[in-house]
Amino acid sequence: MTSISICILVTMVLYLIGMIVIGAVFSKKNVKSDDFYLGGRKLGPLVTAMSAEASDMSGWLLMGLPGLALMTGLAEASWTAIGLAVGTYLNWLFVAKRIRVYSHKLNAFTLPDFFAKRFGDKSHILTCISAIFVIIFFIPYTASGFSACGKLFNSLFGIDYLTAMIISAAVIMIYCTLGGFLAASTSDFIQSIIMTVALVIVLGVAEAVTGGFGQVFHNVQSLTGYTDLFKGFDVASSTTGSYGALPVASTLAWGLGYFGMPHILLRFMAIEDKNKLKLSRRVASVWVVISMGVAVLIGVAGYSLMQKGIVPTYADSSASETIVVDVANFISSHGYIPAITAGVILAGILASTMSTADSQLLAAASSISQNLVQEVFGVKLSEKKSMWLARISVLVISVIAVFLAMNPNSSVFRIVSFAWAGFGATFGPVVLAALFWKRANKWGALAGMVTGGAVVFIWKFIIRVKFADTVLNIYELLPAFILALVAIVVVSLLTKKPDDEIVAGYDAAVAAVKAE
Repeated sequence: MTSISICILVTMVLYLIGMIVIGAVFSKKNVKSDDFYLGGRKLGPLVTAMSAEASDMSGWLLMGLPGLALMTGLAEASWTAIGLAVGTYLNWLFVAKRIRVYSHKLNAFTLPDFFAKRFGDKSHILTCISAIFVIIFFIPYTASGFSACGKLFNSLFGIDYLTAMIISAAVIMIYCTLGGFLAASTSDFIQSIIMTVALVIVLGVAEAVTGGFGQVFHNVQSLTGYTDLFKGFDVASSTTGSYGALPVASTLAWGLGYFGMPHILLRFMAIEDKNKLKLSRRVASVWVVISMGVAVLIGVAGYSLMQKGIVPTYADSSASETIVVDVANFISSHGYIPAITAGVILAGILASTMSTADSQLLAAASSISQNLVQEVFGVKLSEKKSMWLARISVLVISVIAVFLAMNPNSSVFRIVSFAWAGFGATFGPVVLAALFWKRANKWGALAGMVTGGAVVFIWKFIIRVKFADTVLNIYELLPAFILALVAIVVVSLLTKKPDDEIVAGYDAAVAAVKAE
């Protein structure tokens, strides 16, 4: 290993050690299981905002999105970014305060727990089904994060992919197990800053070495449809596509996913002062718009970087996900100070991945230890034993995710898109119904949950495969979300109205939101 590589590695190792230290510091603040899973509702507005968005973006921001923009042009990447930006803002505007107030009144500190208490489900069927869906979709989501870490160290230092992936997973698991939600949220706040620095540096270098963005866009003008938001261009096959109204609507549907993301909704539930959510909303929305815009620009500049030989000629979108890594390698070749800068960039990729994986681990672990073991199966545990079960659950989920991440050729973008659709369609409509429709009942919620989850699988693996060349080949989140909403409304209206106690609780929560 060269001295330059050692500089990069030391920078990244210091970052990893810092994350473990955070876990150790916050481990002393976890007295009860709700401290471990929700931080005792003590998050400040800035940590709430930035940890929510950092845990949202994952390695997708620094790997998946730039790679997609590079290989397919502005159409899909831009509409995805627009949908996510709008979804972010609407989620903060309409959902954040309501779920904070309502979950606090119900003393619910996980999403399955909130569903059960909101709909008066004493049989725990909603808890059980929602916890199972959390586990189903979060494990591959977490695995994609571990995979991104493995790819990073493998491409940088030639370290065996499997070894690098396991070490990265171990670091994430350690600070999550030690510090729980407060450690994850604080580290996510720090990681969002590192991610921002990494994006800005990479974009600045790309702009400098390609002759400016005027030259960058001039270079892609020869690719018919590359900069057209309604066409797109496949760089690998050199073919122009068509991006009509239905694909645009399908891609914008990414924004719907926010309403059902457990790791983001938990940040809303955990803020210490609900009246500071407006500040959190502004900070989060601005950061999301800027960060995704920069990521797309990096992808567009990537074509010029390929032409100049600064980065390799990528074969497909999966291969192009290493563009930020390759730019960092280029920077590091210019001396020791640039090597340290490259280390910061690469730490940013680690940060983007770890900030999501830690939140996912905690949400999945809570579904096992709290929702399934203690609530569904009725196992009574002391606070100390409950904490140990929580930590063991983090370990078990991590091990399963490691096994799923063993394939180094998996696409971060594609895995994330499927898990995102799963959560968005399974939980999003139920969350909206729980917060905004008094007449919704537990049977409607159950129908919506099962419909959303089932349609995501059916649409992804059957309909999109059989009808790949038709209008039915759209992102599975859109039809699944719509059908889940329909199921909630129809089943709720066909079954018994909620009990007076549940309606009174809903009215009290709504009144509390409006009063402040």
